[in-house]
Amino acid sequence: MKKIAIIASGNGSNAEEIINHFDGSTKAKVLTIASNKTDAYVLERAKNHEIPFFSFTKSEMEEGILEKSFLELGIDLIVLAGFLLKIPDGLIKKFPNRIINIHPALLPKFGGKGMYGMRVHEAVKEKGEKETGITIHYVNEKYDDGRVIFQESVTVLDTDTPEDIANKVHALEYKYFPKVIESLL
Repeated sequence: MKKIAIIASGNGSNAEEIINHFDGSTKAKVLTIASNKTDAYVLERAKNHEIPFFSFTKSEMEEGILEKSFLELGIDLIVLAGFLLKIPDGLIKKFPNRIINIHPALLPKFGGKGMYGMRVHEAVKEKGEKETGITIHYVNEKYDDGRVIFQESVTVLDTDTPEDIANKVHALEYKYFPKVIESLL
């Protein structure tokens, strides 16, 4: 059975979709959830699903706590689900092509440092884009720059607010992220 680790910074709705997708699976399971925020709701979701979890500081991450923990657990795939910090080079080197991220836009548009959450959807609206979507990609040393694994788009109407755009993008995330993870395993 393949072992998945999720790293998240916030609410954890994508993490919960992944947990639910693999619940009872013989192929893979979410083995742990890690967050850089002790009060992130994703940790409550982990607790509710009886999944071991831990939090860490940025300096602990830079010192290798994630590499150490994930190597000890024998993690096969690391999934970023709303994680806002840059992944340290050491973790990328220990898990080459085994760390993936989901971005709420069609990269390379609206990516890079500082482009996350509602900021992305506001930028899509401000630029008058006619479509947006999701990009699932491998993580490398640069923000939102790794090789694209999967993209799916959705139409943006002139009447859509950034919140409407966010809802459309979340629907794509929930539908496709767990399936893409399964296909990678």
